[in-house]
Amino acid sequence: MSRVGKYPVSIPAGVEVAVANGVLSATGKLGRLELPLSDHVETTVADGHVTVKPRGNARQARMMWGTTRALVQNVVQGVSGGYTRAMEITGTGFRAAVQGKNLVINLGFSHDVVYPVPDGIKISCERPTAIKVEGIDKRQVGQVAAEIRAFRPPEPYKGKGVRYDNEVIRRKEGKKK
Repeated sequence: MSRVGKYPVSIPAGVEVAVANGVLSATGKLGRLELPLSDHVETTVADGHVTVKPRGNARQARMMWGTTRALVQNVVQGVSGGYTRAMEITGTGFRAAVQGKNLVINLGFSHDVVYPVPDGIKISCERPTAIKVEGIDKRQVGQVAAEIRAFRPPEPYKGKGVRYDNEVIRRKEGKKK
């Protein structure tokens, strides 16, 4: 039995949620998101809450119960407050800057890495060594942050590279003479 799925998702003020033709659509101050719903669960909107119930007792229905509830929560949170992922660049001469619709990162390669910013995502650099990825779709914000980190992941000896703000790098001692 799902422990996550049995709790209803509360709809904050200023957010409208509707279910039609197997698609949940949420509209808030930051934009509009749509979520295709599984056939194995039944989703209803009533009294300022979205409730998810499995259709039957099949294994697939019980699996999709908690998953669908978490996805609905992400959609409602996204259109009301949005998502942010902060990143830190460590290394001598490593820096980032936003130029138009591109993020230009100098990571010690022979060339600058130019990353085109996708639609629905806002990237800002308060400092040359700090990157902030913002958007309403949690999956897309995480994907963009992972792609930026993949250009130069942090290495364990000096800690150089692109890391998430809350990420802890386990350092290694290195070679001894």
